[in-house]
Amino acid sequence: MDTISVIFIVAVTILVTGSIVYILTSRSNKIAAKSPLSKEGSATASMQLQAYERLLILVDRIALPHVISRVNQPNASAREMQLLLTQNIRSEFDYNITQQIYVTAEAWNAVKNLKEQNLLIINQLANVLPPHATGLDLNKLLLEFLMNDKKGSLHEVVSEVLSYEAKKLME
Repeated sequence: MDTISVIFIVAVTILVTGSIVYILTSRSNKIAAKSPLSKEGSATASMQLQAYERLLILVDRIALPHVISRVNQPNASAREMQLLLTQNIRSEFDYNITQQIYVTAEAWNAVKNLKEQNLLIINQLANVLPPHATGLDLNKLLLEFLMNDKKGSLHEVVSEVLSYEAKKLME
């Protein structure tokens, strides 16, 4: 992997992580102001909590280590594995796309950014592999990247944002 690709991936990861941390801190007061006082508010809050729950599951399912272990095909080429990983992430995201109407725009953007970052990492790292590389080579490179780059675990930050907003609804 060349230095420019690594620098680019690290820079994008830092920007996305910084954005999510900013979102988390800026929304705390607005979420605290919402209170389900009426019967309709209680039903709405229940739907919102269910949406946050589903998004937390989505974030866990599209976390790179989990996607890699779930869709691993031992005999696949790197390009085939790249396709499997990206299709799986897109499919999971598309299945949960309607949840955006129940959560804050910032929470939804955090989930979208996670999806985009994971797709970017997969595609960038797949592009630096030689044409004859195996799916195992790609998976190994992805996991090494995640282990060496603490910002690569954005799914944990997004999970914290979603949990924080869900807990604010319950107050």
